[in-house]
Amino acid sequence: MRPIFHPSLVNGRYGDPTVYVETLFKTHSVLFDLGEIASLSPRKIRRVDQIFVSHAHIDHFVGFDHLLRLLVGLEKTVHLYGPAGFAERVFHKLQAYQWNLVESYDADLVFVVSELQTPNAISTRKFRLKKAFAAEPPVSKTILDGVLSDERTCRVSAAILEHGTPCLGFALQEAAHVNIWKNRLSERGLPVGPWLQWLKQAVVEGRPDDHLIRIDGAAASDSRLEPLGNLRDLLTVTAGQKIAYVTDVADTPANRAAIVALVQNADILFIEAAFARTDAALASERAHLTTTAAGEMAREANVRRVEPFHFSPRYAGEEERMLAEVMTAFRGPI
Repeated sequence: MRPIFHPSLVNGRYGDPTVYVETLFKTHSVLFDLGEIASLSPRKIRRVDQIFVSHAHIDHFVGFDHLLRLLVGLEKTVHLYGPAGFAERVFHKLQAYQWNLVESYDADLVFVVSELQTPNAISTRKFRLKKAFAAEPPVSKTILDGVLSDERTCRVSAAILEHGTPCLGFALQEAAHVNIWKNRLSERGLPVGPWLQWLKQAVVEGRPDDHLIRIDGAAASDSRLEPLGNLRDLLTVTAGQKIAYVTDVADTPANRAAIVALVQNADILFIEAAFARTDAALASERAHLTTTAAGEMAREANVRRVEPFHFSPRYAGEEERMLAEVMTAFRGPI
């Protein structure tokens, strides 16, 4: 099955942390962190409609001004997510500019900014170009287990991690693929029709076997109800693609547990590996991960592929060494 998400490191393994995720049909894109993005084409940046920011250190958020400059004049809504206090930082960035001419603009640019305050609470504020980006009143909402965005095709979850300041890790999970076996429909004399979408939806939502599915025939009189359990043999369910992103975290037991739970079974894990194995004391002092810690967490979480990044410039020219240390820990003892 073709993957729907196509992620890439925007600035390589040493530059500002930013991952650009393009969707299969290029209808919209996602950013994890918002460091320097000048290398992305304007066309790609204008497709971004969700941005997940780990924290507001300059190398993770300096690209906001570049994004803003490209989007002003477009009719567009962009959703941004970050840790507690993030909306205030966005507000001050926006208010650094003068917006006295916005009444002449035909299009409105809206930033919807959400802060994950606890794993079960989120606060959202809107900032509209046509209102000179004045802050609208916050709206609070209860969520479940850090789920920031839950759409029909994918879900984004976050964990609150520690970096001397709250820092978010993210997981982008595609919805499960539910495939209908048409030959089995034929064998059981069941029609093709809209009812199959209801069947798929019931499976994706985890409905119990006694959940009733209405099977619509060619005529209204042909309709009947069947328990979901009697129809499961008509389909197969395949887990959707999962992309995870973790950066700027201290190597603590609490962080490790939260990261492993968040990124479990990810197809691709982008994880910082700022310091070499021999510099563990320095990594601890600066609340970052070593190459070994990154590889160990990836292995414990059973991820399929690990993509280390955010290498410290002190290791310039030593990319192969840094990668080798991560992969040694990831593969584990032979």
